[in-house]
Amino acid sequence: MPFFGGVLGISLAPFIRARPSLYRFVKPIADKYQDACGYRKMGLLGDDIIPDENPIVERALARLTDRQRYDRAFRLRTAVQCSVLHHDLPKDQWIKPEEVRSTRPVVLPRS
Repeated sequence: MPFFGGVLGISLAPFIRARPSLYRFVKPIADKYQDACGYRKMGLLGDDIIPDENPIVERALARLTDRQRYDRAFRLRTAVQCSVLHHDLPKDQWIKPEEVRSTRPVVLPRS
């Protein structure tokens, strides 16, 4: 079932990745969408905006190392400060697409 992504909700990603021509069509649109969201301009990673109230995400956050936990808290505090001041970070501090690393393997349930 390609439409069910498990713990993170409904996802079309497996369906799109399985079809190279569809992937080549959707990838530039997805990149533009991520840029338009603006969370990278505040120094956040995509995984930082997943709600913490989910019990599965809480367990995954408990498995983070101390350094990862500190980095995440720092990014969230920086983003709150940017939001309060209605400013983005300086351009040299934005998260670049090539710097994005995913903590999704930590979020996915262990077997």
